[in-house]
Amino acid sequence: MKKILLASLLLAANGVFAQSQQAWSDDLVITPERSNFDKTSTYGDVMNFLNAIKTKSPYIQVNTIGKSPMGKEIPMAILANPVVSTPEQAKASGKAVIYVQGNIHGGEVEGKEVLMMLMRDILLGNKTQLLQNQIILFLPMYNTDGNDKMAPGLRPSQENSPLETGVRENGQGLDLNRDGIKMEAPETQALIQNVINTWDPQLSVDLHTTNGTWHGYSLTWAPSYLSAGEPATYRYTNDVMLPAITKNVKEKNGLFFGPFGDFNVRDGWPVKNFYTYNHHPRYLINQFGLRNRMGILSEAFAHERFYQRIYSTYTFVTEILEHTNQHAKEIMQTNHDAEQAAIRNVLENAGKVNKGVRFKMVPTEQPLKGFRSYEYSSFTKPDGSRSWVKKGNIVTYDNVNYYGAFKDTVQSLLPRGYIIPAEQAAIAEHLVKQGAKVEKIEKAEKISVDVFVVERYTRAQRKFEGHLMASAEGHFERIIKTLKKGDYKVDMAQPLTNLIFYTLEPQSDDGLLNWNFFDNYLDQNNVATKPVEYPVYKYYSWPAPEKTKGGKK
Repeated sequence: MKKILLASLLLAANGVFAQSQQAWSDDLVITPERSNFDKTSTYGDVMNFLNAIKTKSPYIQVNTIGKSPMGKEIPMAILANPVVSTPEQAKASGKAVIYVQGNIHGGEVEGKEVLMMLMRDILLGNKTQLLQNQIILFLPMYNTDGNDKMAPGLRPSQENSPLETGVRENGQGLDLNRDGIKMEAPETQALIQNVINTWDPQLSVDLHTTNGTWHGYSLTWAPSYLSAGEPATYRYTNDVMLPAITKNVKEKNGLFFGPFGDFNVRDGWPVKNFYTYNHHPRYLINQFGLRNRMGILSEAFAHERFYQRIYSTYTFVTEILEHTNQHAKEIMQTNHDAEQAAIRNVLENAGKVNKGVRFKMVPTEQPLKGFRSYEYSSFTKPDGSRSWVKKGNIVTYDNVNYYGAFKDTVQSLLPRGYIIPAEQAAIAEHLVKQGAKVEKIEKAEKISVDVFVVERYTRAQRKFEGHLMASAEGHFERIIKTLKKGDYKVDMAQPLTNLIFYTLEPQSDDGLLNWNFFDNYLDQNNVATKPVEYPVYKYYSWPAPEKTKGGKK
């Protein structure tokens, strides 16, 4: 009873879930609410909820984006007023499309529950205004297979709250949040091909729960990190949107949110450094910046109780949707300008400028002020070594270095385009799945290209996500290449130019070479014993069409 009262008081006091004179029908009460927040929803529970709510509002469509490895449909709800059911209708409306997903990791369940709660409130409650200027895509359960492999103790940092959760991996044993470049999971292929490339969300939000650092925030966030992409989308998300939301939730809800990261007391105390996660576009959120779109990572604080994590995540997503609803045109214009800048950079600067392909984490220009953390104190163990123990109070510190920026350590010349030999058709097909424009060469051509000569090719000794991650060292040479009919041309003057660059560059720190896409070719050509040409070529100008004697092409 105490647990029920505490949860009720917390939620009602902040006015988040309590709807004015609104009583939900029984089929819209979700599993955590039924179980006093001891349980989380199964796949069947989510499907039952979606089937119920779509009968109660004209402003929701429910479809599936694809199937999981275990054959489960992956449902997505489309919320729009007036109703929208296709990407074409969404584009014709002129409204911004906002995409929010939960449960990419089966044990991080708050987002799944929050999106069902928000569906109720937007469609049937007091948040109907959120459909004024935007179309909302909610995908509550991305990892349908991992969600239902429930057992106790799988997420010990979540204080056994809920009592059982699912597993991190999908039905193939893959981490779906490491699959953004290689696209081996059917979930990833479905998301990119049937949501990202078609619905074209202006902002995508991925809902997680942290793994255990005892900072002092109810929720932490990160933007789509700036690496080889255009700065505008990152700047708007990181410098405008997220600070405004953080300020609002503190003033309106008494919650402390802040930038995502981890620290280690072995570095000493008080805390001096706070580190974000990596910049790689294998993480879905980081890929959106390379697509000239905005992305937000949400991480609920693992050490709060389940109902508190739901509350924090609910508040965060609500404030994001409030901001996007009020600033939809500004967001769309920022994204459009970034896309045009990326294309213009190729048209004006190909062969003249270098762009980063490998990056290291560095501190931001300004350290964190008022950084919140649970306090630690040290003690001496019997063997004389020093150790640390966490105390129960939260303290604040200024001038904490935030390693939340990235600086390039290796650069490569920006090309006008790439040539992919016909024998590497799988590479061209992979780019097309990502949404890139690729065309076949219709006649033989001689062209000046840069070829990367692989002088040293190394693979990791241990597998990561089923791969022995690779890297190449070498140099570029300019040669005349005879192209064949059937080879592939990738003109870089297109919206996904930055993603293509990051994916194809041989020295990229998260490209197709890293993920072993070229292993067979390189091994067959004895890369272990001699230099081998990387089978993707960079060109800087295309041969002019030949003219006939009459002067006509």
